[in-house]
Amino acid sequence: MSTPGLLNASDSFVTRDILQNASKPRLQALYSDFSRQRESNPTSFHANIDWWRRALVALVNSGNQQEGEAKEVSRLVLQADRSLLERLKLERIGKPLAIGAVVNELCSTKALMSLPEFMSARISIYDSGWLPYRIASFVVGRPLWWALGQIGVIGDENVSSSSQRDDWYGEYVLMELLEKAADTVMALQEAKMTGPADALYTLEDFRKSFASIFDPVKQTLLSGTDTKIIIKFLERERKTLVVDNGLVKFVDRNGPSDERMITTVDHGILELKSAISSLRNVVEAIQTKIDGNTKKATSALKQKQKSLALSYLRSRKQLGEVLQKRLASLATLESTMITIETATGDVQIMKSYEASASTLRSILSHPSLQRTNIEKTMDALAEANHAAQEVDDAIRIGGDVALGTNFDEDEIEDEWKALVQDIEANAETTLTPELPQVPLIPPRRIHSDESERVPLPTR
Repeated sequence: MSTPGLLNASDSFVTRDILQNASKPRLQALYSDFSRQRESNPTSFHANIDWWRRALVALVNSGNQQEGEAKEVSRLVLQADRSLLERLKLERIGKPLAIGAVVNELCSTKALMSLPEFMSARISIYDSGWLPYRIASFVVGRPLWWALGQIGVIGDENVSSSSQRDDWYGEYVLMELLEKAADTVMALQEAKMTGPADALYTLEDFRKSFASIFDPVKQTLLSGTDTKIIIKFLERERKTLVVDNGLVKFVDRNGPSDERMITTVDHGILELKSAISSLRNVVEAIQTKIDGNTKKATSALKQKQKSLALSYLRSRKQLGEVLQKRLASLATLESTMITIETATGDVQIMKSYEASASTLRSILSHPSLQRTNIEKTMDALAEANHAAQEVDDAIRIGGDVALGTNFDEDEIEDEWKALVQDIEANAETTLTPELPQVPLIPPRRIHSDESERVPLPTR
């Protein structure tokens, strides 16, 4: 059952679909202070927490956390403060009274993580040996009345709504959105990876190159905060890139250690890559100016302003000469980049050859593959086969004697030949039977008068 009329024009709460799929009593329950249900009704409590998790994910993912047009909008960080309460406010429902409990619970389950804590963590947040400082600060930093309330010294009637306190205020990284963003970045990087230069970025290049991960249509530039968060996550948790003085390099997490660091060669390649990119922008700008002068000269000719048209043409000619020089420089730089990438590929190939040769030498150096050992092994194998044949012959002869089947093989062979000859002789007799002898009668001449007297057969 939907609840029409709960959203007004000022509401940009992007969980609109979630809200419209909830009944009014359900929304009232979600917007009430259900924090006390953690102990009394844990099933309902966790269901409400999960609903708010999905709602906050939708809100942050939309980029509509803040009113108006902000310079930079984070798509990974939840701004949890009093403005969030106003943002989630609904007509005839009010503000979510348990939003503080929601934030604290999501932090305890690692669905949310404090931004300062995330950026300052030295080991992976997924490390089983990581003792989250946030848990200690969460417990120790609670007001005394909260602790007293937990042990029953203070009744629930004296505990204020979690939304009325500010202990949950802060900036929180939504781990679900961060993991999806990291997966998208790695997919885009693998698709464009053709050479060593494609693995290197400045921070600004990184923001531009992966601007499509949140909005493929608008491709809004990544915010500085989101860029730092993604890079930190890929470096510390995924171990798929390294950072050094503003240089970002994608690496193979399973590769050798010498390839998982930024070298002077990487700095040189990145400088060359930046020079090529800058020169391309210069070429495009010059071409734009040339096109503009052409249009202006054409317009001046139509207005019969010859001197002005000639001025534009002179400028176009000068720009054309500059363009040719810049194009030549660009071709040289691009050719150099191709040579560097080819040489880098050759280095990788030679490393593969060396590793293969080393592996083969290691295998061949095994004692079992030495020539003397091979000869001994083969001789021993021949002796073993001969002994096995002797044992087999002895067993077969002994079995024949025991069964009384010890015959002379030569006699059996002679009997077999005789049997074959008898069969062949019988076969020839069967195929060519003797026919009876036909008597030979000499021919007799028949006279003409005798032929006339031949009696006719009677019926």
